[in-house]
Amino acid sequence: MALRTVGVAVLAATAVLWALSGTQREKPVLAATAPDAVRTLEVAAVTRPDDPEAVRALAQAYLDARQPGLAIVLFEGASPRVRTDVQGKHVYARALVDEGRNDEALAVEQQVVTACGPVAEGGRAAAGCDTVLLASAMRRAAILSQLVALGVQDTQAHPETSLVAYQNATREARVMVQ
Repeated sequence: MALRTVGVAVLAATAVLWALSGTQREKPVLAATAPDAVRTLEVAAVTRPDDPEAVRALAQAYLDARQPGLAIVLFEGASPRVRTDVQGKHVYARALVDEGRNDEALAVEQQVVTACGPVAEGGRAAAGCDTVLLASAMRRAAILSQLVALGVQDTQAHPETSLVAYQNATREARVMVQ
């Protein structure tokens, strides 16, 4: 009888502790970094999946929320029209850099530079190209080429080498006169 009383007491104590501990709540994928704005952009991207602007805005919001993996998955699963957008490629390259995939980011940035190259000579370039995008893509491609040459994939894991690569890439100043 004493054994049964002890068993009931242990079972009751376990039940009380379980009831007081509560259930573990779901944790949001995006912490408290403007989830409402991201939700609005997600709705826009879902309702207009072929709109490069909507997808690009959502990817940028993911990057701002420090979720580059979500931005990468978004672009890799997007329609061909979205994947060929040069401004979208530029955002995609940044997501790749944030994920520590510098060699892939360099290839994407070189595509952007090639597509927008005619803008520098005043020629006809791909839709979405402008001088600011071209300059940004050229600068990032130069830095990424130095990082890849030094064997750095993840810039946060190798800050000293990344600094050397950055200094090497920005050592010379280029002036373009039209």
